[in-house]
Order: sequence, then C-alpha cells, then structure tokens
Amino acid sequence: MKNLAFLTGVITVSFLIFTIAFCQFETSFTIMNILFIIGNFLIVLMVYRVLKSMTTTSKTFNDWYEDQPKMKD
Repeated sequence: MKNLAFLTGVITVSFLIFTIAFCQFETSFTIMNILFIIGNFLIVLMVYRVLKSMTTTSKTFNDWYEDQPKMKD
C-alpha cells in the first residue's frame, strides 16, 4: 500500500507542477504537449494500480460514513 500511495502522490504532484509552472511560463507547445501525453499515461497507470491492488476491507455500504451517523427515515 505504501508504494501505491507513493505512486499516487508522484502523479498528483507532477500534474500540479504541469498545470501551475508550465502554463504560467512561456514553455514551448511541443514540451507541453509531450508532458500532457505522458501525464495521461500516468493517470491510466495510477488507475490500473489502484484497481489491481490487493487491499481488502471489512467495511460495507451498511457501515455508511464513520464521521457522520446514518440518517434514519
């Protein structure tokens, strides 16, 4: 799980850097386009790793949210 959290963090930070830094400065269109394409592959990799991770939980939908009590009708 630690590797999965690290991967998710790295991909998120790379997108933040991409959107904030490269869009503010006058970076060439080719570099921005290449980084955007790489970012799309990183998102696919992140989603694949999250869906294929072998984490299990004992929680069900009946547990609802732990920080809010379930509203009764």
